[in-house]
Amino acid sequence: MAEPIRVLLVDDDPLVCAGLRLMLRGAPDLEVVGEAADGADVPGAVERLAPDVVLMDIRMPYLDGISATRALAARSGRRPQVIVLTTFDADGTVIEALRAGASGFLVKHTPPEQIVEAVRRAAAGEPVLSPGVARTLISHVTGAPDARTRRARDGLARLTGREREVALAVAEGTSNAEIAALLHLSVGAVKAHISSALAKLGLVNRTQLAILAHDARTGEESPGR
Repeated sequence: MAEPIRVLLVDDDPLVCAGLRLMLRGAPDLEVVGEAADGADVPGAVERLAPDVVLMDIRMPYLDGISATRALAARSGRRPQVIVLTTFDADGTVIEALRAGASGFLVKHTPPEQIVEAVRRAAAGEPVLSPGVARTLISHVTGAPDARTRRARDGLARLTGREREVALAVAEGTSNAEIAALLHLSVGAVKAHISSALAKLGLVNRTQLAILAHDARTGEESPGR
């Protein structure tokens, strides 16, 4: 039997943590290995507990979830996947969290079965968000400043032609299986191209790759470019 997916809960509301703990413990393939009440406690908890996935609240009293996510993304070696939690799905800070290195986000009133499935998908390195929600989030990154557009386009230029094709497909919220069918590749080859692109660009997950590809394409599509 495979080892259970190890989950760390980070939220300053004890009731939220209690609800998530009960929900996740109902899934035999998930294990809640610990809790933290503030982003400042996350590095030590991750070092001690080695979670596969962190469910991270955004607003906490001392160190917010975005800063804690950014700190985890900067870690060397193995990093857990981070899903940020927010009360409002239109909260602009979600985009900042994705840029900081989060794999995706969940609103706190998401149905339990979807939260459980999101944790599984994050642990597998798959998008946490449905394609429609991913496109909605990425669409908030509009009017990219010239400097960011140039950096994004320069980044894509460093990739091979096939890596760029895969990156642009990721930006559409497409799954690995869908990309494989679209580009006539195996799923393993798609995963390899994504991993190679992430390494070349210094990114930590496919959500950051999607935002970078979106920034580059937005720059190309803007009037006068």
